[in-house]
Amino acid sequence: MDGINTTMSAADKAAVDFAVTGYNKELGVKGRTVNHSLGKDDFLKLLIAQLQNQNPTNPVENTEFIAQMAQFSSLEQMTNMSTGFAKLANVFKASEAASMLGKTVELNIGDATTTGVVQAATREETPRVLVNGRYYTLDQIGAIYGN
Repeated sequence: MDGINTTMSAADKAAVDFAVTGYNKELGVKGRTVNHSLGKDDFLKLLIAQLQNQNPTNPVENTEFIAQMAQFSSLEQMTNMSTGFAKLANVFKASEAASMLGKTVELNIGDATTTGVVQAATREETPRVLVNGRYYTLDQIGAIYGN
């Protein structure tokens, strides 16, 4: 007996995606995005499903259950740290943009470069600086000169 093929062909995948999109449109599901990664909520759902459907004559060992809970706790802490680091990085970027006020910067605009004095800085998720009447991202700054 040959093994069962568990992979979908490109045509099958396209058909399923089309059917799901059509079903979502029928239900009025808007703004739904597909997430191809498992998060802490998915982990908890799997753990609960495992506990609900375990064999009563051979339940999950206590040590295995404790190990899974420890993994869940670690996943949650890593998620919280990642969110905290992202917020901290945004604070550093905004601080860097503000520290450039009044300084002369060299901007890389495609293949060209130009210089100007930073007149303003935004405090957005991606901070920008106002130079010569236009806003530029910090990635476009090649050099900063003291006045």
